[in-house]
Amino acid sequence: MDMRISANFDGGNIDVINQDNINDIQLAIRPDEGGEFFQWFNFKLQGTVGQHYTLNIINAGSASYTKGWEDYQAVASYDRQQWFRLPTRYQDGKLTIEVELDCDVIQIAYFAPYSYERHQDLLSTVQVHPLVSLEHLGLTLDERDITLVKVGDEDPDKANIWITARQHPGETMAEWLVEGLLTNLLDGDCPTAKALLDKANFYIVPNMNPDGGVRGHLRTNAAGVNLNREWQTPSLEKSPEVYHVVNKMQQTGVNLYYDVHGDEGLPYVFLAGCEGVPRFNEKMAQLQRRFVDALLLTSADFQDKFGYDKDEPGKANLTVASNWVAETFGCLSNTLEMPFKDNANMADPMSGWSPERCIYLGEASLLAMLAVVDDIK
Repeated sequence: MDMRISANFDGGNIDVINQDNINDIQLAIRPDEGGEFFQWFNFKLQGTVGQHYTLNIINAGSASYTKGWEDYQAVASYDRQQWFRLPTRYQDGKLTIEVELDCDVIQIAYFAPYSYERHQDLLSTVQVHPLVSLEHLGLTLDERDITLVKVGDEDPDKANIWITARQHPGETMAEWLVEGLLTNLLDGDCPTAKALLDKANFYIVPNMNPDGGVRGHLRTNAAGVNLNREWQTPSLEKSPEVYHVVNKMQQTGVNLYYDVHGDEGLPYVFLAGCEGVPRFNEKMAQLQRRFVDALLLTSADFQDKFGYDKDEPGKANLTVASNWVAETFGCLSNTLEMPFKDNANMADPMSGWSPERCIYLGEASLLAMLAVVDDIK
C-alpha cells in the first residue's frame, strides 16, 4: 500500500517535505497565523501493517520551545480513544518519531487532541443537566461561538468561581481537565459537588480559542494574537474571545479564578499564582497557601517544588489573565500548568501525561476549591 500523510482535518497540522524514503520521511510543522509560534502537530499516517516508518520533523529546532522536545515522546492512537507514546528523540534540530503500524492508519500528535466536535459534544451533554445553562458570549474572528457554561442558580449571595481553558489552543490537556471537572461537578451523587454548588456559582469557558484549535495552532487565535497577553486591553478586532469574557466577568464579579494551561518544557503539574500583582495582600496569600496545600492532598500528580519563578511584588504582567483577574477583583487567582511530556513525579512510559490524568486532576481541583470556598467571598 502507498503511504499517505494527511493533516486536512480539525486541529491538523503538518507539511510533508519529502516522503520518498520511509526511513526518512521529512515533515515540517506549519506555524501559527502571524508566524511567531509553532510546536503543535497533529496528522494521520496511512501505510502497511507491520511496516516500520521513521518520521523526521525537520524544523523542530526552530520551534517555540525547543526545551519541550527534551525527553518528549509523541502521542498516537489507532482508535482516537486510547493515546499512547511513540519512541521519539530530538537531535540536531530534528524530532524523530519511530512508528511500526499495527493498523492501516495511525494518528500522531503533540498531545492527545481535544477536537472541536468533542467540544460541541461536551456542551450538548452538560446542558441537559437542570443546573446548567449555556450563554452565548459572542463570536470569534472565524465566527465560532464563544460559549459560557453556567452551573448553579446565580444566587448573588454565593461565591462566583470562574474557570477558563485553552487560551492557547494546542494546550488540549486544559479542556480534558475541564471535561473531568464538569462531569464531577454535575454528578448528583458526588458530595464535593453538592457542597460546592450550595456555596458557589460556576462560570466555565471550556475553550477560549476555538479558532486556533481548529486551525492547528499552538498559541494564537485566527489573528495570530496570544490571548493570554490581551487581558488589560482586549479588542473586538484582535481578541474578541477575551473581550467578551472580561465583559461577563465584570457583570458577575469573580471570587476565585482558575485558568488552565499546559507547559511545553516542565515535566510537572504546578500552579502559577498572582503574588506579583500590586494589590496582593495577606488574605490572598493565605488563600493561596491553603489552595496549594489542598491540591497537594487531593492529587498525587500535583507538586509545588518546580514551576515558574514568582513575580516580584508589584511586578506582575497584568496583560496575563490570572494576574489581571487578581488585580481587578482582589481574589484567589491561579494559572494551572500541566505537562505535554510525562509527569516526572509519577512517570508512565506507556502513556505519559494523559487525558485520563487530566480528568482526575479536574476532580481534584474541585476538592481544592471546596477547601477555600467558605472564605473567598
